[in-house]
Amino acid sequence: MLTAAKTNEEPITTAHRAKLAYVYIRQSTAGQVRQHQESTQLQYRLVSRAVTLGWPRDRIEVIDDDLGKSGASSDARYGFQRLIAEIGLSKAGLVLSFDASRLARNNRDWHQLLELCSLFGVLIADGERLYDPRAYHDRLLLGLSGIMSEAELHQIQVRLHQGERQKAARGELRLPLPAGFAHGPCGDVILNPDEEVQARLRLVFSLFQQLLSAHAVRRALLCAGLPLPLRPLIGPAPHQVVWRDATTSRVLQILKNPAYAGAYVYGRRQQDPCRRRPGAGRASTVAVPIERWAVCLRDAFTGYISWEEFVANRKRLSDNLSHYEAGRRGVARKGQALLQGLVVCGRCGRRMGLRYSGPDANYPVYICTADRNQSGCPRCQEVRALPVDAEVARLVLEALEPDRIAIAIAALGQVEEDARQLERQWSLKKERARYEAERARRQYDAVDPDNRLVARSLERQWEEKLRAVEATEQAYQGWRSQQISTLSDADREALLAMGKELPKVWNAATTEAADRKQILRFLVREVILDQKREPGQVVMRIGWATGALSEHRLRRNVQAYDGYAQLPDLERRIRELNAGQKLDAEIAGILNQEGFISARGLPFSSDLVHMLRHRWAIPTVKINGKDCNPPRWSGGAYSVQGAAAVLGVTAQTVFKWIGRGRLKGRQLKKGMPWQIELEDEQVEALKAMIQRKSLPRKRAS
Repeated sequence: MLTAAKTNEEPITTAHRAKLAYVYIRQSTAGQVRQHQESTQLQYRLVSRAVTLGWPRDRIEVIDDDLGKSGASSDARYGFQRLIAEIGLSKAGLVLSFDASRLARNNRDWHQLLELCSLFGVLIADGERLYDPRAYHDRLLLGLSGIMSEAELHQIQVRLHQGERQKAARGELRLPLPAGFAHGPCGDVILNPDEEVQARLRLVFSLFQQLLSAHAVRRALLCAGLPLPLRPLIGPAPHQVVWRDATTSRVLQILKNPAYAGAYVYGRRQQDPCRRRPGAGRASTVAVPIERWAVCLRDAFTGYISWEEFVANRKRLSDNLSHYEAGRRGVARKGQALLQGLVVCGRCGRRMGLRYSGPDANYPVYICTADRNQSGCPRCQEVRALPVDAEVARLVLEALEPDRIAIAIAALGQVEEDARQLERQWSLKKERARYEAERARRQYDAVDPDNRLVARSLERQWEEKLRAVEATEQAYQGWRSQQISTLSDADREALLAMGKELPKVWNAATTEAADRKQILRFLVREVILDQKREPGQVVMRIGWATGALSEHRLRRNVQAYDGYAQLPDLERRIRELNAGQKLDAEIAGILNQEGFISARGLPFSSDLVHMLRHRWAIPTVKINGKDCNPPRWSGGAYSVQGAAAVLGVTAQTVFKWIGRGRLKGRQLKKGMPWQIELEDEQVEALKAMIQRKSLPRKRAS
């Protein structure tokens, strides 16, 4: 039969009484402190027990700093930390607590306390007996007490969490509501009766459907001067709705909250011990994937959007994060590369990155570095972006050509709808400001005029509300001066004309790169590039949003003609023109007219044709082929060199005389050798002329 242990006061020595006795008092919650006052008073009466054990009252310290704090951890329990410090400084001789659970609810803190008390010879006492941590049996009992205290807390938490989850599974657990909802008279969840709150939230979802980015929604709201409704969970319920400027985090809170889709959800977030921040009292909370939510009751109440739209919004937000390995292409940015985030390497199947080259870093290049980063191998490929982007843009505009009028009509309707929505938002905002001013006026009228202490404050509030009305009206007028409230007939015709001339709008300087990318992403899912499959060509495989696939080829510039795409056709055409007695300059002009482009993307020149003929051993079209000009041609005419030898002059002099008409010569075609006709009489006459001109110099010498 178990009996109560008798109090053993023998371990207490004069050395213990020479130090202080500490009475540690704690309640787990503020509610226990407020409602369980008898338990608190019972702990304070431990001071009398310390006196009974031989400590004078002035040598007894009461530590009650942790009233209302849980014993599950010592992070925020400054009273317990102070007690540990006093024991470590050898100031304590006795520690009193009602039981082990008051000191600590986890074994880490409990055994730290026992170890320090054992080192410094401090006794531990509760409401029944005295323990010496250095004694084996006492240490064993204290250890068991700590284990039971932690197990008791675990059982309490399990029971509470199971009950809470069962109630949530029925949809009866009352969870905090976002700003767009309120509790009805029967406890059901209804839309916030405030029309401005409803209209502003619907505007957020509408803007996200158009802009597809939380940052873009935030910029649009700030540009229009429209704040967002929030319900801060500070203090006791009910929590009032407040208006704050739009930020990206606030927009994301609205877009990611399943309550706006009419879903009752329990378990959206959970604590992750691995993400504990330095100095934080508890572990950080992380979002839980939808498939792991503990409770998710769809259509539990009326929402602002459908569940399908909510899921699509979450997927869009996830895709906006650039993570190529996970297949996320990222949001459309302002860079020049049109296919940013959409390009897939045709060699290895991985997403291609992007870099900018050139002296001013203004030439985008699609690059695949997966093999180099993972195994140190060379890069798969690098593809210059500008020609690929131009070809894809051409194909996209070609695909949109049948629907240009429909696109223009849809754009016209969207412009008018946006104007109506923003006008409605400002109307509600002005109405709220006028209501606040009228409410302040009624409060001022209801006060006793002689009670100036209250009247002055209410008068000041009324004036502040009137100034707020004036500021709102001025802000509205400033916003409206920058907007087009109604479209004139000329504006409508201009929009329709722009739709018919979509390529001009696409290439206009006012069209931003991000807008082009956004249009492209509505039509194109991905673009697979491979420039090593065929020489001098980029093979493009476009995956359209409809699921269709199309393959295209684009000629690319190369440094040498070994990788030229049209090399066989070019060689064949040059041989044909050469066989037709065409000179190099003529061949270059014909090639340019027929659409041939050199390897580096430049027009052909005579020098380039000459180099290609030499490369392919194509003979010249001269009448003597590759041989030197003979003195006389087979027809009896002289060559330039032959005429110079007969006349005793240089070849330059012969060319000069041909130019002046002193000699008669002909060419079959420009660039062909000269054929000069010389009679014997003409030869004698020219020699005599040369002799007369050179005679004075001979005599002078």
